[in-house]
Amino acid sequence: MTLAALSSVKEGRDLLLFCPADHHIPDSAAFAKTVSLGITHAEAGAIVTYGVLPSFPSTAYGYIQQGSVQEDGCSRVERFIEKPNSSTAQDLLLRGNVLWNAGIFLCKASVLIDAMAKHAPDILEVCRRSFDEAASELLAGGTSFIRPEAQSFSDCRSESIDYAVMEHHDHVVVAPFSGQWSDVGSWNALAEMTEADEFGNRVQGQGRISQSRNTFIHAPHRPVVALGTENLLIIDTPDAVLITHRDHVEQVKNVVLQLEKENCSQAITHRKVSRPWGWYDSIDTGDRFQVKRIGVKPGASLSLQKHHHRAEHWIVVKGTAEVTRGTETFLLTENQSTYIPIGEIHRLKNPGMVELEIIEVQSGSYLGENDIVRFEDNYGRAND
Repeated sequence: MTLAALSSVKEGRDLLLFCPADHHIPDSAAFAKTVSLGITHAEAGAIVTYGVLPSFPSTAYGYIQQGSVQEDGCSRVERFIEKPNSSTAQDLLLRGNVLWNAGIFLCKASVLIDAMAKHAPDILEVCRRSFDEAASELLAGGTSFIRPEAQSFSDCRSESIDYAVMEHHDHVVVAPFSGQWSDVGSWNALAEMTEADEFGNRVQGQGRISQSRNTFIHAPHRPVVALGTENLLIIDTPDAVLITHRDHVEQVKNVVLQLEKENCSQAITHRKVSRPWGWYDSIDTGDRFQVKRIGVKPGASLSLQKHHHRAEHWIVVKGTAEVTRGTETFLLTENQSTYIPIGEIHRLKNPGMVELEIIEVQSGSYLGENDIVRFEDNYGRAND
């Protein structure tokens, strides 16, 4: 948020709306109307947050206690309340002057910067330094992308806007939203977005359910069958499979922490990884080999690089590739291939207007992502 505010001030755009990317709000028109309620307050210097009228005593959300309600329905925030236990949540609903904290904010960029300077000056300083040293790149279609300086940004402590600013700021206004809303914060919440059958079962993707009750299957990639199950969540992804009782799903984060301590790769990174130039998907690996699908955005290119321990075979399956290999540069189209020997300087670029996709087969004694020596890079990275 601080980086966005710094960028907006530089570009002369002062009013900012911050929305989490994973919220589900079916009635966008009603939400837009609620957002507009906060504009006058934001332009007057308030930080506006949006609260959802609670429909049940949830222990999964934080709450906002409202002050006296104004004519437009907005009110000053009396206090922010941490996620409560069950009895406290029931008491809060009976009180009647609370909203779920949706984590949505509207404010002037200059106001947010001033608030950060007052309540979290160390975060502002790190973000300002990272922004001042940022690299800017022009993407296909004319859009620009700002890449903050990584080393400076890594010095920033991790703290949410609620703790860093909102709980201490003296000019915070809340606007109530009465429409349907979910933060999709758990697999239970995601399951509720899928229509249930007569036995309470829900399926996304290729799931099949028989003789089961209240079971949810998320299986977008392959058939997954539940037989004789009850109150289970079955989540099948390319990285891992999760099977849990519905009442235990909030404990998943504890399991992930344990897997991280055990250096389980699936807990640290996804099989499909996004990069500024596109993505790669590690579809198979074994002793001294690895196979990847690689997608490169139109106009984008990987760094000019070499590897000490691996060779690579590239096969184009979609689009056109511009290949630099040693001193030569040439084009490859669909069903054509090339070989990159160990130690050879090379680069892959997409000169076309559609996404380039290749299959890469790596072979060698070491296949880690840190076996990269860069000579040129459009994105200012130290590692791919």
